[in-house]
Amino acid sequence: MDSSITDSNLMPDVQGYEDTRRLAITRVGIKRIKAPVIVTDRPSDARHTVAEFDMSVHLPDDRKGTHMSRFTQLLNDNHGDAYSIANMARLHQQMLERLDSDAGTLRLTFPYFIEKFAPVTGQPGMMDYQIALQADTAGDATTTTVEVSVPVTTLCPCSKEISRYGAHSQRSMITIAAVPQSTDGLYWEDLITDAEAQASAPLYSQLKRADEKFVTEHAYENPRFVEDLIRDVATVLNANRAIKHYDLEVENFESIHNHSAWARIARD
Repeated sequence: MDSSITDSNLMPDVQGYEDTRRLAITRVGIKRIKAPVIVTDRPSDARHTVAEFDMSVHLPDDRKGTHMSRFTQLLNDNHGDAYSIANMARLHQQMLERLDSDAGTLRLTFPYFIEKFAPVTGQPGMMDYQIALQADTAGDATTTTVEVSVPVTTLCPCSKEISRYGAHSQRSMITIAAVPQSTDGLYWEDLITDAEAQASAPLYSQLKRADEKFVTEHAYENPRFVEDLIRDVATVLNANRAIKHYDLEVENFESIHNHSAWARIARD
Protein backbone atom coordinates (compact mmCIF):
# COMPACT_ATOMS: atom_id res chain seq x y z
CA MET A 1 0.00 0.00 0.00
CA ASP A 2 1.20 3.50 -0.81
CA SER A 3 2.59 4.92 2.45
CA SER A 4 1.30 8.38 1.56
CA ILE A 5 -2.25 7.06 1.95
CA THR A 6 -1.69 5.99 5.55
CA ASP A 7 0.77 8.62 6.77
CA SER A 8 -0.87 12.06 6.98
CA ASN A 9 2.53 13.69 7.36
CA LEU A 10 3.35 12.68 3.77
CA MET A 11 0.08 14.01 2.35
CA PRO A 12 -0.14 17.52 0.90
CA ASP A 13 -1.63 20.09 3.28
CA VAL A 14 -3.96 21.80 0.82
CA GLN A 15 -5.48 24.10 3.47
CA GLY A 16 -2.03 25.49 4.10
CA TYR A 17 -1.48 26.51 0.50
CA GLU A 18 -1.15 30.20 -0.30
CA ASP A 19 -4.23 32.04 -1.57
CA THR A 20 -3.55 34.78 -4.10
CA ARG A 21 -6.91 36.56 -3.89
CA ARG A 22 -5.79 38.29 -0.69
CA LEU A 23 -9.19 38.36 1.00
CA ALA A 24 -9.21 37.65 4.72
CA ILE A 25 -12.23 35.73 6.09
CA THR A 26 -13.66 37.20 9.28
CA ARG A 27 -14.86 33.82 10.61
CA VAL A 28 -14.70 30.31 9.15
CA GLY A 29 -15.40 27.06 10.93
CA ILE A 30 -18.15 24.58 11.79
CA LYS A 31 -21.73 25.08 12.97
CA ARG A 32 -24.39 22.96 14.63
CA ILE A 33 -22.24 20.06 15.74
CA LYS A 34 -23.82 18.26 18.70
CA ALA A 35 -22.00 16.54 21.54
CA PRO A 36 -22.84 15.23 25.02
CA VAL A 37 -21.40 17.61 27.61
CA ILE A 38 -21.19 18.37 31.29
CA VAL A 39 -22.10 21.93 32.27
CA THR A 40 -21.79 23.64 35.62
CA ASP A 41 -23.39 26.84 36.85
CA ARG A 42 -21.96 26.59 40.34
CA PRO A 43 -18.84 24.48 41.03
CA SER A 44 -20.77 21.97 43.17
CA ASP A 45 -23.58 21.36 40.66
CA ALA A 46 -22.54 19.59 37.44
CA ARG A 47 -25.25 18.53 34.95
CA HIS A 48 -25.22 16.27 31.89
CA THR A 49 -26.87 17.60 28.73
CA VAL A 50 -26.38 17.78 24.95
CA ALA A 51 -24.91 20.95 23.45
CA GLU A 52 -24.78 22.35 19.95
CA PHE A 53 -21.45 23.98 19.10
CA ASP A 54 -20.50 26.76 16.69
CA MET A 55 -16.72 27.16 16.34
CA SER A 56 -14.93 29.56 14.00
CA VAL A 57 -11.70 31.51 13.58
CA HIS A 58 -10.29 34.37 11.55
CA LEU A 59 -8.47 33.26 8.40
CA PRO A 60 -5.67 35.52 7.07
CA ASP A 61 -5.78 36.72 3.47
CA ASP A 62 -2.80 34.58 2.39
CA ARG A 63 -4.08 31.20 3.64
CA LYS A 64 -6.32 29.00 1.48
CA GLY A 65 -8.29 27.26 4.22
CA THR A 66 -8.56 26.36 7.88
CA HIS A 67 -8.15 22.86 9.34
CA MET A 68 -11.77 21.88 10.08
CA SER A 69 -10.91 18.58 11.77
CA ARG A 70 -9.09 20.43 14.54
CA PHE A 71 -12.39 21.89 15.79
CA THR A 72 -13.92 18.47 16.39
CA GLN A 73 -10.64 17.19 17.78
CA LEU A 74 -10.77 19.96 20.38
CA LEU A 75 -14.24 18.80 21.44
CA ASN A 76 -13.10 15.19 21.68
CA ASP A 77 -10.03 16.11 23.73
CA ASN A 78 -12.19 18.07 26.20
CA HIS A 79 -14.88 15.38 26.46
CA GLY A 80 -15.58 14.76 30.14
CA ASP A 81 -14.56 18.26 31.25
CA ALA A 82 -17.29 20.59 32.51
CA TYR A 83 -18.15 23.70 30.51
CA SER A 84 -18.79 26.86 32.54
CA ILE A 85 -18.54 30.64 32.43
CA ALA A 86 -15.21 30.32 34.23
CA ASN A 87 -13.42 28.16 31.64
CA MET A 88 -14.77 29.51 28.33
CA ALA A 89 -11.82 31.87 27.82
CA ARG A 90 -9.36 28.99 28.30
CA LEU A 91 -11.17 26.77 25.77
CA HIS A 92 -11.33 29.71 23.35
CA GLN A 93 -7.55 30.13 23.64
CA GLN A 94 -7.02 26.41 23.00
CA MET A 95 -9.08 26.73 19.83
CA LEU A 96 -7.04 29.67 18.55
CA GLU A 97 -3.76 27.88 19.23
CA ARG A 98 -4.84 24.71 17.44
CA LEU A 99 -6.14 26.62 14.43
CA ASP A 100 -3.15 29.01 14.42
CA SER A 101 -5.41 32.06 14.45
CA ASP A 102 -5.47 35.34 16.33
CA ALA A 103 -9.27 35.66 16.62
CA GLY A 104 -12.32 33.42 16.80
CA THR A 105 -15.69 32.58 18.33
CA LEU A 106 -16.64 29.55 20.43
CA ARG A 107 -20.32 29.10 21.30
CA LEU A 108 -22.30 26.25 22.80
CA THR A 109 -26.06 26.17 23.30
CA PHE A 110 -27.82 23.60 25.46
CA PRO A 111 -31.07 22.83 27.29
CA TYR A 112 -30.80 23.19 31.07
CA PHE A 113 -33.38 21.64 33.37
CA ILE A 114 -34.53 22.99 36.73
CA GLU A 115 -36.96 21.20 39.03
CA LYS A 116 -39.84 23.53 39.91
CA PHE A 117 -42.72 22.93 42.28
CA ALA A 118 -46.31 23.92 41.57
CA PRO A 119 -47.30 26.96 43.68
CA VAL A 120 -50.21 25.36 45.59
CA THR A 121 -49.95 21.56 45.44
CA GLY A 122 -46.16 21.45 45.36
CA GLN A 123 -46.20 18.97 42.47
CA PRO A 124 -42.64 18.63 41.07
CA GLY A 125 -41.84 19.06 37.40
CA MET A 126 -38.80 19.72 35.23
CA MET A 127 -38.66 23.04 33.34
CA ASP A 128 -36.18 23.41 30.49
CA TYR A 129 -34.38 26.64 29.66
CA GLN A 130 -32.06 27.45 26.77
CA ILE A 131 -28.55 28.49 27.84
CA ALA A 132 -25.66 29.63 25.66
CA LEU A 133 -22.03 30.21 26.59
CA GLN A 134 -19.84 32.16 24.20
CA ALA A 135 -16.24 33.33 24.06
CA ASP A 136 -15.28 35.78 21.33
CA THR A 137 -12.24 37.82 20.42
CA ALA A 138 -12.78 41.55 20.90
CA GLY A 139 -9.65 43.47 19.96
CA ASP A 140 -6.80 42.02 22.01
CA ALA A 141 -9.11 40.53 24.65
CA THR A 142 -11.55 37.63 24.95
CA THR A 143 -15.12 38.43 25.97
CA THR A 144 -17.22 35.74 27.65
CA THR A 145 -21.02 35.94 27.47
CA VAL A 146 -23.74 33.88 29.13
CA GLU A 147 -27.17 33.96 27.51
CA VAL A 148 -30.41 32.69 29.05
CA SER A 149 -33.82 32.38 27.39
CA VAL A 150 -36.65 32.42 29.93
CA PRO A 151 -40.28 31.74 28.94
CA VAL A 152 -42.91 33.47 31.10
CA THR A 153 -46.56 34.59 31.07
CA THR A 154 -47.63 38.21 30.52
CA LEU A 155 -51.13 39.66 30.78
CA CYS A 156 -52.09 42.80 28.87
CA PRO A 157 -52.87 45.82 31.12
CA CYS A 158 -54.96 47.49 28.40
CA SER A 159 -57.08 44.38 27.86
CA LYS A 160 -57.66 44.10 31.60
CA GLU A 161 -58.68 47.74 31.85
CA ILE A 162 -61.21 47.78 28.99
CA SER A 163 -62.70 44.26 29.12
CA ARG A 164 -65.67 43.26 31.26
CA TYR A 165 -64.89 39.54 31.44
CA GLY A 166 -61.13 39.13 31.52
CA ALA A 167 -57.89 39.99 29.77
CA HIS A 168 -55.76 38.35 27.11
CA SER A 169 -52.44 36.81 28.12
CA GLN A 170 -49.62 35.23 26.18
CA ARG A 171 -46.36 33.41 26.55
CA SER A 172 -43.35 35.72 26.43
CA MET A 173 -39.62 35.13 26.07
CA ILE A 174 -37.03 37.05 28.07
CA THR A 175 -33.52 36.74 26.62
CA ILE A 176 -30.55 38.02 28.62
CA ALA A 177 -27.03 38.06 27.18
CA ALA A 178 -24.74 39.14 30.01
CA VAL A 179 -21.00 39.76 30.13
CA PRO A 180 -19.70 39.05 33.64
CA GLN A 181 -17.38 41.32 35.57
CA SER A 182 -15.17 38.31 36.37
CA THR A 183 -15.09 34.56 35.82
CA ASP A 184 -17.13 33.88 38.96
CA GLY A 185 -20.08 35.45 40.75
CA LEU A 186 -22.57 35.42 37.87
CA TYR A 187 -24.89 32.40 37.68
CA TRP A 188 -27.43 31.60 34.98
CA GLU A 189 -29.91 30.11 37.48
CA ASP A 190 -29.99 33.49 39.25
CA LEU A 191 -30.67 35.25 35.94
CA ILE A 192 -33.57 32.86 35.31
CA THR A 193 -35.06 33.43 38.76
CA ASP A 194 -34.72 37.22 38.47
CA ALA A 195 -36.36 37.26 35.04
CA GLU A 196 -39.30 35.08 36.10
CA ALA A 197 -39.97 37.28 39.13
CA GLN A 198 -40.69 40.30 36.91
CA ALA A 199 -43.32 38.59 34.73
CA SER A 200 -47.07 38.44 35.25
CA ALA A 201 -46.49 34.80 36.20
CA PRO A 202 -43.80 32.15 35.74
CA LEU A 203 -44.33 28.93 33.80
CA TYR A 204 -44.50 25.43 35.27
CA SER A 205 -44.40 22.01 33.67
CA GLN A 206 -46.82 20.49 36.22
CA LEU A 207 -50.02 22.20 37.35
CA LYS A 208 -53.14 20.78 39.01
CA ARG A 209 -56.41 22.71 39.03
CA ALA A 210 -55.61 24.57 42.25
CA ASP A 211 -52.25 25.59 40.80
CA GLU A 212 -53.78 26.73 37.52
CA LYS A 213 -56.27 28.89 39.42
CA PHE A 214 -53.45 30.46 41.40
CA VAL A 215 -51.25 31.14 38.35
CA THR A 216 -53.99 32.70 36.22
CA GLU A 217 -55.23 34.89 39.07
CA HIS A 218 -51.67 35.90 39.93
CA ALA A 219 -51.09 36.93 36.30
CA TYR A 220 -54.37 38.90 36.32
CA GLU A 221 -53.17 40.87 39.35
CA ASN A 222 -49.79 41.58 37.74
CA PRO A 223 -50.39 42.84 34.18
CA ARG A 224 -47.34 43.76 32.10
CA PHE A 225 -46.83 45.49 28.78
CA VAL A 226 -43.66 44.43 26.98
CA GLU A 227 -42.31 47.87 27.99
CA ASP A 228 -43.09 47.17 31.65
CA LEU A 229 -41.47 43.75 31.62
CA ILE A 230 -38.23 44.82 29.97
CA ARG A 231 -37.85 47.84 32.25
CA ASP A 232 -38.42 45.73 35.36
CA VAL A 233 -35.88 43.10 34.24
CA ALA A 234 -33.36 45.81 33.29
CA THR A 235 -33.73 47.40 36.74
CA VAL A 236 -32.75 44.09 38.35
CA LEU A 237 -29.82 43.60 35.97
CA ASN A 238 -28.58 47.14 36.63
CA ALA A 239 -28.40 46.31 40.33
CA ASN A 240 -26.40 43.11 39.75
CA ARG A 241 -22.76 44.00 40.35
CA ALA A 242 -21.60 40.73 38.76
CA ILE A 243 -22.72 42.01 35.33
CA LYS A 244 -20.42 44.22 33.27
CA HIS A 245 -22.57 44.57 30.12
CA TYR A 246 -25.87 43.10 28.97
CA ASP A 247 -28.18 42.93 25.99
CA LEU A 248 -31.79 42.28 26.98
CA GLU A 249 -34.73 41.40 24.73
CA VAL A 250 -38.37 40.63 25.49
CA GLU A 251 -40.81 39.23 22.95
CA ASN A 252 -44.54 38.76 23.60
CA PHE A 253 -46.10 36.18 21.29
CA GLU A 254 -49.43 37.96 21.13
CA SER A 255 -52.52 35.79 21.55
CA ILE A 256 -54.97 38.13 19.74
CA HIS A 257 -52.63 39.47 17.04
CA ASN A 258 -50.72 37.84 14.21
CA HIS A 259 -47.51 39.54 15.33
CA SER A 260 -45.25 39.83 18.34
CA ALA A 261 -44.58 42.79 20.61
CA TRP A 262 -40.83 43.27 21.12
CA ALA A 263 -38.40 45.46 23.07
CA ARG A 264 -34.64 45.68 23.62
CA ILE A 265 -32.37 47.38 26.15
CA ALA A 266 -28.57 47.21 25.86
CA ARG A 267 -26.15 48.47 28.50
CA ASP A 268 -22.53 48.89 27.46
